[in-house]
Amino acid sequence: MPALSVIIITRNEEASIAQCLRSVHFADEIVVLDNNSSDRTREIAGALGAKVLMTVDWPGFGAQKNRALAAATGDWILSLDADEWVEAPLGAEIRAAIADPKANDGFEIPRRSRFCGHIVRHSGWSPDLVLRLFRRRSGRFSDDTVHEKVLVNGKVSRLSQPIEHDSITDLADAHDKIGRYAEASAAQLLAEGKKSSIGKAVLRSVWAYVRSYIFRLGFLDGSIGAMVAAYSASYTYQKWARVALGMRGPVHPKSNAEARTNL
Repeated sequence: MPALSVIIITRNEEASIAQCLRSVHFADEIVVLDNNSSDRTREIAGALGAKVLMTVDWPGFGAQKNRALAAATGDWILSLDADEWVEAPLGAEIRAAIADPKANDGFEIPRRSRFCGHIVRHSGWSPDLVLRLFRRRSGRFSDDTVHEKVLVNGKVSRLSQPIEHDSITDLADAHDKIGRYAEASAAQLLAEGKKSSIGKAVLRSVWAYVRSYIFRLGFLDGSIGAMVAAYSASYTYQKWARVALGMRGPVHPKSNAEARTNL
């Protein structure tokens, strides 16, 4: 049976890390790469049997996940975020997939996300396919500072059972993540030479709401669909407003250090 390593990057994830780690008890190795947490994340992870490493600097999501990948030793890698977990049917499907000697080099896995405890079935959040399971020697993460992707040199298949994802726990969490995502995304856009204006940021925000709620059928999720659309609109505005201001304006009061976390 090929060995499976689970890799997770963290920062201040004490509220969710235990559920994530317990859900992958079937793995041969669990690597937690922590970015200078000030809570009990490392202590909890170590007590649950993970190999815990720490970095003080923050190079961006892609580079940080490649660091975790370099620390793993298994034949196969399952990459999870700290607010995700694996239920038994997916665990069984993963074990069967990597046991197949004719398996492809990577697997996309559907992800089932929640907003304030409610599963989001529309709004562009579903179907949500993420490439998370791959042969260690065939894959790596893109160097994107945010919204990184797994790049696999080989053929990719698809599993049927979902990764569970507690994306937004409450409205305070939504507000916090909007700011952190917007800051990180704007920094990447500015590095790519992208430009904007406040007027364009407003128009992009309106379109984000309409696309999520109308064209991506968010209205079928009722009030949660409206909240998801508002979340998307607020994030879009803050991201492009930061680009317009060249990161100079206080669009959101989070500091750079606070933005260095696992979104």
